[in-house]
Amino acid sequence: MVDPHPTPGAQADPPDEAAISRLVHAFYGRARLDPLLGPVFEAAVHDWPAHMDTLVRFWSSVLLRTGTYRGNPMAAHQPLRLDEEHFARWLELWHATAHELLPAAQAGHVSDIAQRIGRSLRIGLGIDPLRAERRAAGGPDCHHHPHGGSEGQST
Repeated sequence: MVDPHPTPGAQADPPDEAAISRLVHAFYGRARLDPLLGPVFEAAVHDWPAHMDTLVRFWSSVLLRTGTYRGNPMAAHQPLRLDEEHFARWLELWHATAHELLPAAQAGHVSDIAQRIGRSLRIGLGIDPLRAERRAAGGPDCHHHPHGGSEGQST
């Protein structure tokens, strides 16, 4: 039996391939029924069995380093017209599903990884909430360009 309350700081083994498959299938089953996420998926996915295989390969590659995924998540998400609300809901549902199906340490691990992937996608898609907050406050988009991007820079 896996301890559902591991010692703080203890590193959990990642979920195995079967657990990843269960998580992915359970999560996307819920996401398809979600009032916010469902319409996005239904409009974008035309072959659910093939898409589920791709998603299991993606998460197996991320969590187990299997190298079985050969796609481009940024390109796949670019045409979907997503916003911060979509990402927040996706992460909320992923977190809840992971915590229902996996031991606590594994659920925390896959949730942390999903947070990082989500942040990267939001940045790439131009919907990063931290950048939006900085812009709204009149500050730079990021700390790399202290004067708000390309202003004042020679080309």
